[in-house]
Amino acid sequence: MNNFPSNSCVAATQLANTFSSTFHFAALTCRGCCKFEAMRQQLGVRSLSWLFMIGTAVVLQALGAASVVVPSSNCYVLDNSSRIVDFSSWAGNIFEYEGKDSDLVVRFCKDVESRSQAGYVGFGRYDLSNYFVAGSGQVDFVQGFFNGDLMNCENSYDKRGRTAQVNVICGSCLNGKCKGGLGCICNFTYESTCRVFVELSIPCERPGPRIFQGFTVGFHPRSWEVVYNGMTQLGFEKSHHDFSFLTEQTHVALYMTAIASLSNLVQKPIIKVVPENGLEVRLSGSGATGTPPTTLSPTVVIVDWRCETASDSPYEVNVTIPVEGYDPIQFILTKMCEYRQDQGGDATRGWAIFGLLSCTFIVLSTLFCVGGFIYKTRVERLHGIDALPGMTILSACLETVSGAGQGYSRAEDLNAAFAKASWESPSVSVQGARIPSEKNYGSI
Repeated sequence: MNNFPSNSCVAATQLANTFSSTFHFAALTCRGCCKFEAMRQQLGVRSLSWLFMIGTAVVLQALGAASVVVPSSNCYVLDNSSRIVDFSSWAGNIFEYEGKDSDLVVRFCKDVESRSQAGYVGFGRYDLSNYFVAGSGQVDFVQGFFNGDLMNCENSYDKRGRTAQVNVICGSCLNGKCKGGLGCICNFTYESTCRVFVELSIPCERPGPRIFQGFTVGFHPRSWEVVYNGMTQLGFEKSHHDFSFLTEQTHVALYMTAIASLSNLVQKPIIKVVPENGLEVRLSGSGATGTPPTTLSPTVVIVDWRCETASDSPYEVNVTIPVEGYDPIQFILTKMCEYRQDQGGDATRGWAIFGLLSCTFIVLSTLFCVGGFIYKTRVERLHGIDALPGMTILSACLETVSGAGQGYSRAEDLNAAFAKASWESPSVSVQGARIPSEKNYGSI
């Protein structure tokens, strides 16, 4: 179908050329139409090619977007534009400078030594705190080496012994030495017997993604198990069974911190579940709404997940935190689903109903007790413990359990019994006292 217009144009042109004397204008017209048709087809093909290239680039970019993982070694640096430069493949490479009395040897990201016939003198080791920073001017990067030999350097700064500073230059030396190749030591100078400055030239690695420095993600406001200094830590860069969350853990709290001056660049997190069906995930908290995180006021992202379908393999929750002007922060949370979980809303609703009924029962019981106490106090004229509602029933129960005659007796009953016994059996002294009065009364 695509070749049909061009074939028609060719046939029309041949026919017009056959009768060129008669149809000269028609031949010119057909040739112009064919040229226009060819140009249109060429532009259409180019447009389709451009659209295909753009679509391919977008798809490749979406598929190739990966988390910025911390390098496997501490031999890396962030340049002045916050892009990571990984020198892990250079770690341990030896660069030697031959001198008259001694040679200076630099083992990249390892140590600096001065070697002579008398032996080795260490000028420091590459610190585990990763003292590898960006330089300025003609120096691209600076490496620090500390804790060298202490002999004759016991009083050095911070008791670190001999130290060295290696200025790394990407490319050729400033003095023209060591052009190309695997690099070399351009020059070195001793500031003192305890400190040396080395100028090292190497072909540097290409810069990687741009890191959002100072950004952390952890399971505690002051921890960074997931992301540290803008880089995803090992264990959360991909799915790991050892780092999976159990089925019983229905929610996870992630705390985010960032430098206050750059915190407004952090945007709302985006999640993607793999596979898509089987695990319900919802985000909540201040971090999920886009609140800027700071070091003093961390934001929290609560990940609520519920297993809808049991699976032998863990579910992956890809969390992406876009950062304006930087590569996004990405990490993976792994969730095990050994069984299906009921909706959390039903359990919450059940507890709410139970709490409501409990509160209602407590309020009604309080009103009943207060009302009964007031009624017995004012109407039945009872006081003390007798005025409490239910005391009569309780007393009867106690009398029944303890046996007849041994139960609870009121105070007025005891007084009446005592008065009756005194009237029926008067004492002798009382009767003797009444005899004379009776005689006197009878004589009257």
